[in-house]
Amino acid sequence: MRQCWEGYRKSAYLFIYYLIQFCGHSWILTNMTVRFFSFGKDSMVDTFYAIGLVMRVCQSISLLELLHIYIGIESNQLFPKFLQLTERIIILFGVITSQEEVQEKYVVCVLFIFWNLLDMVRYTYSMLSVIGTSYAVLTWLSQTLWMPIYPLCVLAEAFTIYQSLPYFELFGKNSTMLPFDISTYFPYVLKLYLMMLFIGMYFTYSHLYTERKDILRGSSVKQKKM
Repeated sequence: MRQCWEGYRKSAYLFIYYLIQFCGHSWILTNMTVRFFSFGKDSMVDTFYAIGLVMRVCQSISLLELLHIYIGIESNQLFPKFLQLTERIIILFGVITSQEEVQEKYVVCVLFIFWNLLDMVRYTYSMLSVIGTSYAVLTWLSQTLWMPIYPLCVLAEAFTIYQSLPYFELFGKNSTMLPFDISTYFPYVLKLYLMMLFIGMYFTYSHLYTERKDILRGSSVKQKKM
């Protein structure tokens, strides 16, 4: 009885978490779509000002997924998830939020579209999976959509970093002092991270592809049994 109650609480918590994320990303994508059809290309310039707060909240909350994996309420591998989340946190907070000139770039709008497309599908699939509901089309879409979009995300993230470098270098922002009187210049850190971004993409893509094969294989087996 106690195990059933704990399982129910776990499912209820995950369902609420996925629902909150789905609503947040749905609102962002809907807002961006309506603004684009209303104002055209001009809406892309102030995308961050319109939806930046909600985007930061959603990405901050997503760090809970590391805790979910660590305590065992969500089945996933910790390191690939860590790579995916830190990738977005660094770009969103370290590059875009900290530099107003970057916030007006078209690439920020494109990047946010990619992120939210992936997350809307992913959280919809996860939310329904928690309550034991699955649709073959949705399962296939959640395990396939990332294949073309994730590399585009990485390219957009890399281009965002590239466009931010002149501003960081011009204004000398984010130079920090580390222990032992070692000074770090943030543009150098970004250039190093720019190279690491593509290395991380290889590991993340490999993990997602392996996960995709396992999930689609399991889904096809369930359909045959039915």
